[in-house]
Amino acid sequence: MMHILIIEDDPAIRQELKQLLENALYRVTVLCEFQKTTEEILRIAPDLVLLDVNLPEESGFAICQKLREISDIPVIFVTARTDSMDELNGMLGGGDDYITKPFHAPILLAHIAAVLKRTRKGAAEETRLLHKGVELDMARGCVRYQGRQAELSKNELKILFFLFRHKEEIVSRMDLIEYLWDQKVFTDDNGLSVNVTRLRSRLEEIGVYDLIETKRGMGYRV
Repeated sequence: MMHILIIEDDPAIRQELKQLLENALYRVTVLCEFQKTTEEILRIAPDLVLLDVNLPEESGFAICQKLREISDIPVIFVTARTDSMDELNGMLGGGDDYITKPFHAPILLAHIAAVLKRTRKGAAEETRLLHKGVELDMARGCVRYQGRQAELSKNELKILFFLFRHKEEIVSRMDLIEYLWDQKVFTDDNGLSVNVTRLRSRLEEIGVYDLIETKRGMGYRV
């Protein structure tokens, strides 16, 4: 799963970006303090940075220039500054792309995918997880087993991904609910049960039985 770092000082835009990227099955970290931004980028070591230009401590252009002295982590500027000279400065300063606000979600996602494809060697392999002969292909949204393939819904994909990332461990129902629905509170967890049942049906369609084990009162395990 590709890891994206959001550096944006507007809380509303920050949350919008976070939700958009998580729904697109990226791992997301947000930065809310900007005193040592370059150091934090290097510490977190994401696959890509979405970087605002107008930040309180120093500009995104300056941060990118510092980063380029020691790292080639891809940077996409996401900013309200629409002047062509700003875009030119951003690209000359080491940026990999430049998106202006307000952005259109599908276009932003397409730019992110293009930059990751261009800059990440072996990225396709990182989107495939294998466990007990079952291959989960995040990029194509499907699961394969012994030459057979089944398409998965977004939630089915996320459930199986989360379980694969914690294989041999018991994953609690609450952890799955928080991962699927961004920590929203539900009156019951029937929605999770429905999605797990559907996922099991998809797996059975390709001959995979009993992959997802229910640990009563605890959660699930693969």
